[in-house]
Amino acid sequence: MDVSKTKSSFYRRLYVAYLIDSQQASSVPALTEVTGMPRRTAQDTLAALADLDIVCEFEQEEGARNHAGRYRIRSWGAIDQRWIKDNLVQIKQVLGYP
Repeated sequence: MDVSKTKSSFYRRLYVAYLIDSQQASSVPALTEVTGMPRRTAQDTLAALADLDIVCEFEQEEGARNHAGRYRIRSWGAIDQRWIKDNLVQIKQVLGYP
């Protein structure tokens, strides 16, 4: 199946936001572990969430050093997260994620 870069990028952003919101992966190392994507791709995807008006903020752990903490979705903007949940199998299939 041939998928455009635009579609795969969009799906990747939705999936990363879903993983963070569902607390399945709320850090860059956790995202790379769950998806198999390279660290840089995970970081770029997190930065690109704002392009979809998804508000994602990093929360530093109390007393932690070296940026220890987790990401949290504050707002989904115009995105319906139920659609992501309902289409999760297709999204993961398009992206080639386990």
